Order: sequence, then structure tokens, then C-alpha cells
Amino acid sequence: MASVNKVILVGNLGRDPEMRYLPSGEAVANLAIATSRKYKNKAGEMVEETEWHRVTFFGKLAEIAGQYLKKGRSVYVEGRIKTDKYTGKDGVEKYSTQIIANEMQMLGGREGMGEPSGEADEAAGYSRPAPRPAPAAKSSSGFDDMDDDIPF
Repeated sequence: MASVNKVILVGNLGRDPEMRYLPSGEAVANLAIATSRKYKNKAGEMVEETEWHRVTFFGKLAEIAGQYLKKGRSVYVEGRIKTDKYTGKDGVEKYSTQIIANEMQMLGGREGMGEPSGEADEAAGYSRPAPRPAPAAKSSSGFDDMDDDIPF
């Protein structure tokens, strides 16, 4: 049976990305994303609960994250959960969970200043609507007046 390990986060960066490079030269960006939810507790009071997620980007995506992501920025991230087990200095086994990201989309425009534009925005994950095609020119072959009711 197949299995799925997929995470989708939409949240805000808690700090600027920390950049480093592997011996192979591949870029690695580590950052923290906060997600929050609001709910009413048993006493009827509104409570806000914030969860922090450690996210790691590799390669070109890490370079883009390091260049364009800043503390406080809203971001959409897709990836997978990875949990590592290690022994702490006190001899107790501990676990560390992180998200290995494979997709990222910046949200909210450029520092909240309107619509994105330019090549840097496209490289950073923004996309623009495709231009509309120009209307077709009339052909002089005489076929423009024919009906389109062809039965095949």
C-alpha cells in the first residue's frame, strides 16, 4: 500500500532565513514559520495558539528563500515531515522534527506594497497572468463566411 508524507503550511516567518552551503556547494536555508489558530476554551474565552515549524530548503529554492524571504513575511510552503532521533548531552534520547520544503510561494505582495512585477518576482515565485492573444486577422481566402456547422 502506498503512503503519503505531505505538509502544507501557510504562516509568517519568525526570523530571516539562515543560509549555509554544503561541501558540494548546494545552498541550504533554514527558517521558522509560525502558524496560529483561535478557538474558545471551556470557559468561553478566545485563545490564540501559535505553533512554530522548522523548515529547510535546498538548492535553488534555498537561494530564492534566502534572497527574498524576510522576518514577518507571509509564505506558503509544501514539503514533507522529517523526524531525527538523537541522544542529548544528558544521555536522553530526543527527537527533532522539521519540514523539508520542495515548494514555496510568497504571499501578500512585495512587503505589502502592491502587485509584484519584474523578473525578480518571477524568480521568487510570483506569477503574472498570461497576456491575451491578439485577435486573428481576417483571411482573404473567402472561408470566413462559411458556416461552422460541419457534422464531423
